[in-house]
Amino acid sequence: MSSSRVLVVTAVPAERDAVAGAFPGDAEHVHLPGVSLVRTGGGFDLLAAGVGPAAAAASTAAALTAAALDGTPYGLVVCAGIGGGFQPEAPLGSLVVSRMITVADLGAETADGFLPVTELGFGHVTHPSPRSLVREAVRVTGARPGTVLTVSTVTGTADRAAALRARHPDALAEGMEGFGVAEAAVAQGRPVLEVRAVSNPVGPRDRAAWRIGDALSALTEGFGKLAPVLKSWIQHDHP
Repeated sequence: MSSSRVLVVTAVPAERDAVAGAFPGDAEHVHLPGVSLVRTGGGFDLLAAGVGPAAAAASTAAALTAAALDGTPYGLVVCAGIGGGFQPEAPLGSLVVSRMITVADLGAETADGFLPVTELGFGHVTHPSPRSLVREAVRVTGARPGTVLTVSTVTGTADRAAALRARHPDALAEGMEGFGVAEAAVAQGRPVLEVRAVSNPVGPRDRAAWRIGDALSALTEGFGKLAPVLKSWIQHDHP
């Protein structure tokens, strides 16, 4: 294993298995302190980290640290999964890739509205993805590039969806893990990308409108196209 390997972090096993579907052949289960990986023959390690930014950060950090201590650090970290899409820009079944990974609810509620933690004088709320990698991902998959929001509470009302769009006009999707994955990756100097297949609209919860199976299939298909680009980018564009 070398730095050309990619760590792909999902929330749940169903998402991990959807990504694994892009890599035919045998996979190896690897148990490390605190985490278990599925290692594919294509140079991708798949980690189902758990739901939410805290679980994602902790599991990603454990996997990155284990690789670094083994002398085989990852060349790239990808947060992947299904998520909500802001309509009509990110329709059901489409893919979104992150230009920015932004935490949407880290801050304080005030009489004048929400203040991100940066306006309170500390911390940060966003991590960029490498521009050249985003361009190549869009080219090969047809994905829509934009901001992917991380939330600890999934949006379930039209009012909250509108408030998020007002604060983040470039937002295309929301998930629950991206910022946690990015925090762990950036802390160890690793570039990070988020990929979301849209399973439902961001807004009022309407389970009848969810298309989870279609989104998981789109994730498998998208990763089949994306995987060679990720490996090539590490080898040619990132030291």
